[in-house]
Amino acid sequence: MSIAPMPDPAPDNPHQERRRFRPSAASLNWVIAIGLLALGYAIYLRYLVIEQTQIGLACDAGLRTWQCLSRTVVSALFENEVFGWISLGAAVLTLIRPVLPLFTISLAASAFGIVLHNAGLSGLAAALLIMCFARPVVDQS
Repeated sequence: MSIAPMPDPAPDNPHQERRRFRPSAASLNWVIAIGLLALGYAIYLRYLVIEQTQIGLACDAGLRTWQCLSRTVVSALFENEVFGWISLGAAVLTLIRPVLPLFTISLAASAFGIVLHNAGLSGLAAALLIMCFARPVVDQS
């Protein structure tokens, strides 16, 4: 029983094409689903919970429901531009070192931020996410 010799490792060539950040099709299906869910929930919160006059009056009068709680929490978050800062921070980290979980977090936070009045920072984060596809991936070995 003989063991086949290991092939010689390729020499380090600075002109060699490096592998780009390209998630697999199955991974992208999950990312797209999470992004669309975040977008849909943000639209629901904005137009059916936050901007509804009847819900706002009922919550201000002391009604204690999950809608009033989510209205209060989301209003506090978007007034302080939390969605924009989270999406921008995750996008910058993804641009520095492209990994799928950070990309997904930034995409979901960008969807929330664009719908919930944090469009400046979230739009910049979305542009950085597009640039992430041109970045080479650092090998883990």
